[in-house]
Amino acid sequence: MKIWVDADACPGVIKDILFRAAERTKVNMTLVANHSMRIPPSSYVTFVHVTQGFDVADNEIVQRLSAGDLVITGDIPLASEVIDKGAHALNPRGELYTTDNIKARLSMRDLMETLRDNGVNTGGPAPLSQADRQAFANQLDSFLTKYAK
Repeated sequence: MKIWVDADACPGVIKDILFRAAERTKVNMTLVANHSMRIPPSSYVTFVHVTQGFDVADNEIVQRLSAGDLVITGDIPLASEVIDKGAHALNPRGELYTTDNIKARLSMRDLMETLRDNGVNTGGPAPLSQADRQAFANQLDSFLTKYAK
């Protein structure tokens, strides 16, 4: 099992939680992004720099992941592809995407995109709260306890 991080939009506080978890559990983690970023010195954390472009990082993750891996992403279409490949997807607010909830999340995303395309101001996501960080850390810990070997 490996952790893949859609790192372009992943909040720094979430990356910090992930860095500590990778070291603690000795699970390999790869951050994928289209811009350079610093990662801590670790034999468990690597970085893949991809070219700029629409969904380039997402496509790289989907191409490299294996069934059973965990992908950290807030990108619902990416999460859907991850689940289709037999892997797991967790968003930075602690929601684990599953075969039971991903279709509803895709439908809501598409609805909101249609509303925005028609000029409706739907607002954006709320800032990441302490409760969100805690929910993410708890869900990650639970997942790693169950699947990391």
